[in-house]
Amino acid sequence: MDPLTRLELIWPGKRSNHSAAFPRLTADASRSYHSPHSEHRTASYDNHLIFGENLLALQSLKEQYEERFTCIYIDPPYNTGQVFDQYDDGLDHGSWLSFMKERLHLFHQLLKEDGTLWISIDDDESHYLKVVCDEIFGRHNFVSNIVWIKKSSPSNDARWISDTHDHILVYAKDKTLWRPNKLPRTQEQNKIYKHSDEYDGVDAQGVFYGRGPWFPGDMTVKTISESALYPITTPSGRKVRPAAGRAWVYTEERFRELVADHRITFGKSGNNKPCIKRFLTEIEEKGVVPRSVWHYSEVGENRNARQEVKKLNATNPFATPKPEKLIKRILEIATKEGDYVLDAFAGSGTTGAVAHKMRRNWVMIERGEHCHTHIWTRMKKVIDGEDNGGITKEVAWSGGGGFSYHVVKETN
Repeated sequence: MDPLTRLELIWPGKRSNHSAAFPRLTADASRSYHSPHSEHRTASYDNHLIFGENLLALQSLKEQYEERFTCIYIDPPYNTGQVFDQYDDGLDHGSWLSFMKERLHLFHQLLKEDGTLWISIDDDESHYLKVVCDEIFGRHNFVSNIVWIKKSSPSNDARWISDTHDHILVYAKDKTLWRPNKLPRTQEQNKIYKHSDEYDGVDAQGVFYGRGPWFPGDMTVKTISESALYPITTPSGRKVRPAAGRAWVYTEERFRELVADHRITFGKSGNNKPCIKRFLTEIEEKGVVPRSVWHYSEVGENRNARQEVKKLNATNPFATPKPEKLIKRILEIATKEGDYVLDAFAGSGTTGAVAHKMRRNWVMIERGEHCHTHIWTRMKKVIDGEDNGGITKEVAWSGGGGFSYHVVKETN
């Protein structure tokens, strides 16, 4: 596309190419780890922990892993000016955008055609980052800006407004090919299914049976069709029609079939407008379409994550690690067992730990020494079945598998 005819974010240094190295990965068998238990040795895992600068590591992955990853999740430095031991979180604005742009190009190459990229970010750079992602992935491949409510209590020492949320930008490599998995229904969502009948239908042998609890659903739609404006007579004798501007969702013939199948309710009095009975047993297995606001009560909060990391390694806990439940939610939507997951800003190793417990293949990249003090020791505990926190019980994880360890090296 002609650069003069497109909308583009410009910053000093954007056109510079800082990558002239020829990196390669060197395996170190002494730091690779696999389950010592015989019952776990047969587990097939293609997992890799990479120590080194992530730009070089990503370049070196292209040969073997181009278009291989189903999901890439990253939690990059937010460029807030804060100082963390693990990250350079105070780059100037232009340098940070260039830093992200180089890596986003590589993420795009490493993703499968039906893969997705998920980026945790806060308000400081989220809007600029979205524009850069639009340039690389295409605005038409933007999926969602998920809001994660990350705190259960406000920060009363905040100077202006208490920050209680983060963003998760979601992009598909090709949105026309990607289909998100639905999420399991929760007990809270099932509470509305509180009505029940002594029997709901008759089987092929003429035996009455119950379909279980149901919820009365609306039987009208906004689309107007003359054939769907017919009057309905309630059991009490009252004639009812759809409200102005609406029509019945079913034809008259289909409505009579539903009445005969005990799928229509007129209320206890028999005088209400008809509603369709939506049975929990018929929708439970279908799951729920993911929503764009995730509450800490469902996916955890920063405080939970700090506790999870501290249990595994009491020294130098991270300031803002992500809870295992949050990563589990992402992988539930974006992947299935056996898929490949990449995290190029591995931090405390949460992505790999969750992917491993959920039986996904993973690649984590980290340049800091916490690659050894935190990630390596954490993954060993996961593999040995000694990590009882996070999502372990929820996914019935008991240990197994392993990973290979690599170091990034530059060559001339």
